[in-house]
Amino acid sequence: MKGKVIVSSFWTRFFSFGKAQAITIFPFIFLRYRIDKADKILINHERIHLIQALELLVIPFYIWYLSEFLYRYIQHRDFNTAYFHISFEREAYSNQHDMDYLKNRKRFGFWKYS
Repeated sequence: MKGKVIVSSFWTRFFSFGKAQAITIFPFIFLRYRIDKADKILINHERIHLIQALELLVIPFYIWYLSEFLYRYIQHRDFNTAYFHISFEREAYSNQHDMDYLKNRKRFGFWKYS
């Protein structure tokens, strides 16, 4: 799943509350800047999120993502720490440099990052 890449500073800021350089809203990958289309690591990171969303049938993925973020935010009382402790983000950041990761990834790979 490659997703449709859309460059839109407005929608990227809107969906990420102004925090992200890129965000995946299935089946789209929104990028804040056109130059980010050439960033293979960033695109790979976002494609990992596309697969995670597919595995959880999209809507449950976003419910889980937001729920886990809120749990981590209460736990750590810091936005960035909460974000980096979300299991989906941990999987994506741990494997974003491996361009073959999605070819070899086991289903529900995020689970081991919980």
